[in-house]
Amino acid sequence: MTTAAEPSARKLTGQCLCGGIRFEITAPFRPVIMCHCRQCAQWTGHAVAATAVATEHFRLTAGEDLLGWYRASGVATRGFCRTCGSSLFWKPEDGSRISILAGSLDPPTGLAVESHIHVGAKSDYFSLCDDVPKYDGGSAPMGVPPGSPALSGEGT
Repeated sequence: MTTAAEPSARKLTGQCLCGGIRFEITAPFRPVIMCHCRQCAQWTGHAVAATAVATEHFRLTAGEDLLGWYRASGVATRGFCRTCGSSLFWKPEDGSRISILAGSLDPPTGLAVESHIHVGAKSDYFSLCDDVPKYDGGSAPMGVPPGSPALSGEGT
């Protein structure tokens, strides 16, 4: 029997700004990655901070009819609330995982930023002042927990 204290039972919940879309994710979670690519900046108005789970660890609990998907590139789609406009999800074409914007998760999350990607594309109005690894491209060598989706290629 699995108890709430066991990592496999760990669950996080989240929602969009208006609360119309609600979801839950179950462990294992990828550490938070900060993406500074131009698409993420244009999508959210700044860098994206996102965790990720395998698609079978994601469950929409409300608002399926409010969830819109935008094909931003040939590699992925981006999920948003049609009512309040909240940026919520990034999903690669292969369906291997779904990235969840960390700000949409209900605190406390217990997550931490592990690295920054696409730092060469970040805007000039701010500086990266933390001590986590920074990568110019989209791939970063990361210590991800067993069973969690790894980052590869473009996007969060």
